[in-house]
Amino acid sequence: MFSAAAIPEREMPVEFPTVVRSAHPVSMPFFPSTPPPPVRAVILDVYHTLLHVAPGPSDASQRWEALWRDCFPSGDSTGMARPSLKEFNAACRRETALDHACKKAAGVQFPEVEWRDIAKRAAPALAALDGMDQSGLDKFLLTHAALERSCSVMPGAQGFLRAARKRGLLLGIASNAQRYTLGELRNAGVPLRMFDPGLCFWSWREGFSKPDAGVFKLLSRRLADRGIAPHQILMIGDRADNDVRPARAAGWQTWLFTGEWPVLA
Repeated sequence: MFSAAAIPEREMPVEFPTVVRSAHPVSMPFFPSTPPPPVRAVILDVYHTLLHVAPGPSDASQRWEALWRDCFPSGDSTGMARPSLKEFNAACRRETALDHACKKAAGVQFPEVEWRDIAKRAAPALAALDGMDQSGLDKFLLTHAALERSCSVMPGAQGFLRAARKRGLLLGIASNAQRYTLGELRNAGVPLRMFDPGLCFWSWREGFSKPDAGVFKLLSRRLADRGIAPHQILMIGDRADNDVRPARAAGWQTWLFTGEWPVLA
């Protein structure tokens, strides 16, 4: 067996049930003299891995005003002045900091917020969207997210996912995410049906986030129930601190994503 401690931190070895190759040597993993065990499950990060993230539109402030008018054509019921995009974002940051502080005081090392709650505290008028139809607030927050950044599928991601599924690999997700992340994936053309729901860790649902060891322990337990050992799991993500190191500590194989996907031949 190979020793994870002996492998360079940047990338871990990967061996799929079939051949892995790449036209870009910089993206190839380091292979020690002893080959790693075959991979049976692949867990992926979302942002900067499955999704390319770019700045939002230049007219975000104007679009925010239009969004607010569409949602509250007669004004909101609170009688409060409509916040600007800058004011709303600042209020969300304050509420997030307070939420994190409370959870850390309760012993959660890497806390996560529920963005719907944060948004309603930052702008109480949004509670009306939640009260009428829960999806109304979700649509509002997905639109707001698109004002902050634009997301598109990472080149090569869809081909990799199709090839992995064709070879019988289980696919899952480990993402520091919010409900709107699901909409961003759908809008980018990444079908959620490609991923096993039981193998998807969404931080907003659990209340904690990567790099908490609990993320990888939770997924390891679920995969163990399917007869898959930690060393047969591959984590693909763009961050050494959030993805590679904690996954390696859990006994997984890792691929540090640098813009190119492994190719299943």
